[in-house]
Amino acid sequence: MEIPANMLSKQALDQLIEDFILREGTDYGHSEYTLEQKKQQVINQMKAKHVIISYDPETESCTLIKKY
Repeated sequence: MEIPANMLSKQALDQLIEDFILREGTDYGHSEYTLEQKKQQVINQMKAKHVIISYDPETESCTLIKKY
């Protein structure tokens, strides 16, 4: 189930984004980015609906998922 980002606290959303970044790996090509820059990239992807927040009622957990 997709949920809007404003349903989460800022702290919960930040942690979800950090978990997503770490899960997706660190291969950003020839450029190096700070964690804050990577977070902003994910936020931009969320605003463009390329990344969504998915809630699983069975595990009662949220995760970020890339939409293709």
